[in-house]
Amino acid sequence: MFAVRRTAPLGRPVRLSLVAGSAVLGSLLTACSGAAASDSAKDGDPAPRKARISVNLSGDRAVPGKPVKVTLDSGKLTAVTVSADGGAALTGRISADGRTWTSERPAAPGTTYGIEARTAQGGSAKAGFTTTAAQKVNKLTLAPGKDTTVGIAQPLSIVFDNPVKDRAAVEKALKVSTSNNTEGSWGWLQDYSGKDRVDWRPKEYWKSGTKVTLDADLNGVDSGPSGGWFVRDYRTTFTIGAAQVVKVDLDRHRLALQRDGRTVLDVPMSAGTPGGEKASWRGTAVLMSKEGTINMRSETVGLGDAYDKMVDYSMRLTWSGMYAHAAPWNASYFGVANRSSGCVGMSDANAGALYGQVRAGDPFEITGADAKGTVAEGNGYGAWNVSWADWQAKSAL
Repeated sequence: MFAVRRTAPLGRPVRLSLVAGSAVLGSLLTACSGAAASDSAKDGDPAPRKARISVNLSGDRAVPGKPVKVTLDSGKLTAVTVSADGGAALTGRISADGRTWTSERPAAPGTTYGIEARTAQGGSAKAGFTTTAAQKVNKLTLAPGKDTTVGIAQPLSIVFDNPVKDRAAVEKALKVSTSNNTEGSWGWLQDYSGKDRVDWRPKEYWKSGTKVTLDADLNGVDSGPSGGWFVRDYRTTFTIGAAQVVKVDLDRHRLALQRDGRTVLDVPMSAGTPGGEKASWRGTAVLMSKEGTINMRSETVGLGDAYDKMVDYSMRLTWSGMYAHAAPWNASYFGVANRSSGCVGMSDANAGALYGQVRAGDPFEITGADAKGTVAEGNGYGAWNVSWADWQAKSAL
């Protein structure tokens, strides 16, 4: 904390000096005359009343993560500015009685802040402090990408580099806004990679054309023991594209693409061989990415040396390796039986037609008995396989 004291006699220009403790708000010089405001007392006008402020953070090793609080011992504050060296200024509010100002966000690690306060009596003073640097920093990966257009089932998904123990503090800093007030909720889960993750999904599929913005105001938030501090903010925006749903019927061996409720593609396919690990997943799997021609090797998904192929029109549905793709080697089973190693295979022409029309975020709704289970929340984007009530319960708030 700092204080300002008068070091010159009345009638001479006032020099302000800072001392530890609190800050005294002295009078300002009048710009037109250059005379000290205290000179006006000679003409019968009262001199501006001195006041003291205190700041809850001080020195060069202040603890980050707390809001900045400026308190006035008497009178009223009219304005307080808190600038940050190399970062965004802190905004805040003056209390109803005018005695205190509190920042809306916490002080960030490794930052030098300057404070200037003004009072209704015409005084002003400056103070400052520096927070200690973060010993450990937490970072994150955001999906979908900035300024992208995605399908109606795409969640906002955040994967953290380090564990998040204080989930409530982190979730409070995540603000989702939409162009049509879409109802949704955050839900915490474990990503397929084993890392902590939080997704925001709507109660129902997005409406086509919705614009979505995420403001992750995380700078200065502590993720908890072994997690570290966040030292920056994040922001992403995206738009919801056409209302498309891919229907995969494992029992009928058919795949249909529906747009706005109308079927625009209906083709035969062959999915995973039932009765073991080669079976496909059921439930809603969200198209994660269109990967084109890729090398698929069975050992990467725990199936030994069953295959090693270059595969065209690859569309990833889960982290565990389930795709929709072209599989011309399986042509005799299209529309007849499920005989793949877990993926949804089609002819080159049909896979190409589907690939050209779908986008990341489109839901693949997979039904039928020939499945090994339901897509889990963290295995890609499986949040749609959880009831709305159960999903809301996964929020930390």
